[in-house]
Amino acid sequence: MTKIPASVLSVPVMLLHILVIPVFFLSFVLIYQSEWMVAFLNMGIDSGRMVFNVLMLMCIMIGVLCASRIPMTACRKYLHMTWFPYVLWSLAEVVVFACFAALYMALMYGDYGYFAALGDCMLLAVGTITYPYIIITAITCAVYPNEKEAAEEDLVRFADNTGRLKLVIAHDVLLYVEAQENYVSIHYLEGEQQKEYSLRQSMRGIEELMEKHGIIRCQRSYFVNPRHVKVLRRDKEGMIQAELDVHGNKSVPVSPKYYEQLSRML
Repeated sequence: MTKIPASVLSVPVMLLHILVIPVFFLSFVLIYQSEWMVAFLNMGIDSGRMVFNVLMLMCIMIGVLCASRIPMTACRKYLHMTWFPYVLWSLAEVVVFACFAALYMALMYGDYGYFAALGDCMLLAVGTITYPYIIITAITCAVYPNEKEAAEEDLVRFADNTGRLKLVIAHDVLLYVEAQENYVSIHYLEGEQQKEYSLRQSMRGIEELMEKHGIIRCQRSYFVNPRHVKVLRRDKEGMIQAELDVHGNKSVPVSPKYYEQLSRML
C-alpha cells in the first residue's frame, strides 16, 4: 500500500489540523445554523447557550487533536504510515471527539442520555469536520511535492552484520558489490573517482536491500547496478562479462542463470 507523503505528517500540517479544524467547526455551526443543529446545541434555552456550547465543543476538539496529532508528528520517522492506517487514525479522532462531546452534552442537559447525545454528536462531527480533513490533506499533497522523501528513497543504507549503519550512498552511484569471504566490497563513484568500501556483511544479508534499489545479482558473488552496465559480452573463455560505463573499471562476471534477467534490463 502507498506510503503517505512525509509532508502530511509535518509540523506545519499538524498545526493546520489543530487550528483550522476547530475554527472551521465553529464557523460552520454559527453560520449554517440548521434547525436541528440549533435545537441540539442551545438545549431549548437561548442562542447564548448555543454559542457557549459550541465554544466548549471547540475546546474539546482542540484537546483531542493535540493529544493525537502531536505524538503522530513526533513519531513520524518511525511510523512509516500508509494511507489506510492514516485514514483510520483520522476517523478515530472524529469518533473520540464525538464521545467526549456527548459526555459534555449529556452532563449539561441533565435528563439527556449519553448514548442519545453520542448519536447526535457523531452526526454533528461527521457533518462538519470531515470537510477540513479532506481539504487539508488534498492541498498538502498537491502543494508540497515529496521531493525530500523521494531523495531519501534513493539512498542505499549499508549496515554491517550487527545492524550498525556504515555507508550511505545514492543508488545511482553504486557500481557493483563483490563478496570477499566474511565481507562484501562495495564499489561506487564519488565524483569522478571510483571508491571501494569493505563491509562486514554477507551477500544474503544485503540481498533484500539490493533488490529494493534495483541492484540485481549477476553471479553468485556479485550484485551489479544495471544503470551502469554498458554491454554484455563473452570473453575468450566463453564467460559472460558485464562491461560498465566507467573508464578503467574491471568487468563484472555474469553467470548464465542471471544473464536473461540482466539483459532484459539493459
